[in-house]
Amino acid sequence: MSLPPLFDRLRLPVIGSPLFIISGVDLVIAQCKAGIVGSFPALNARPQAELDEWLHRITEELAAHNREHPDRPAAPFAVNQIVHKSNDRLEADLMTCAKWQVPIVITSLGARPELNHAVHGWGGITLHDIIDDRFARKAIEKGADGLIAVAAGAGGHAGRLSPFAITQEIRQWFDGPLALSGSIATGDAVLAAQAMGADLAYIGSPFIATDEANAVPGYKQGIVEGRASDIVYSNLFTGVHGNYLRGSIVAAGMDPDHLPEGDLSTMNFGGGNSSKAKAWKDIWGSGQGIGVVDKVESVAVRVERLEREYKAAKARIA
Repeated sequence: MSLPPLFDRLRLPVIGSPLFIISGVDLVIAQCKAGIVGSFPALNARPQAELDEWLHRITEELAAHNREHPDRPAAPFAVNQIVHKSNDRLEADLMTCAKWQVPIVITSLGARPELNHAVHGWGGITLHDIIDDRFARKAIEKGADGLIAVAAGAGGHAGRLSPFAITQEIRQWFDGPLALSGSIATGDAVLAAQAMGADLAYIGSPFIATDEANAVPGYKQGIVEGRASDIVYSNLFTGVHGNYLRGSIVAAGMDPDHLPEGDLSTMNFGGGNSSKAKAWKDIWGSGQGIGVVDKVESVAVRVERLEREYKAAKARIA
């Protein structure tokens, strides 16, 4: 197993996952400067024209950082594209990514050969979100360079499979780039992901409780105070199963233990995106790994802690 050269600049084998609403320019830049891949959903930039401004700022600030710190350059960044048919911004967003030659494109909720071909045309790579081996095979057949296995316990839209099960099934036939998501919140867990066969850990929820995250104070505090038992798995809010903070469901006037089933046909990722934006604004996504997040702090401090834990875990095993 080997990663493309653009991952050589990583301080840790970590991708900060794209968080709807939460991941903005400040969070991405801080993650990249700290030495991990920073990412954001293209749909976070609203209106669509703002995506060009975001990519301009990210590109310029990371280039300036690299000039000032040639011994410790920033990690590459990624943009998440929702490939679902309801995303009427996809073509425009992809053209903007082409203009700025985004190094990594993360695709979700659909795999399209023409999108992978377009990204390869400007020298980028694509990683595709999957929740089982069947979808993994389809993604690679359609030209994705690598996979992101979204296992049970991951924040947001998450699968049901154990990280052990999904990783070992994929590694039976695929030796390309593989990231693993699902309750990874410590350096120990990053090393465990590699031990199972993944190249990279995909971490989201711990970065909600950071200074740079675009989350309201109550959301950040919910991550700090929350435990695995506070996470509710439901498809009510977007039509796709995901993990959410129990407290935010209660605050919205619903019983988290008796939620009705959602309707996949109502899933909408259009340019207006009002229903999904409202769901993710009021109902807060989170993975099960938040029990170790005990304070709101900067991205730099959080990554430093991950690095210490990662090195300590390696030394302990050795």
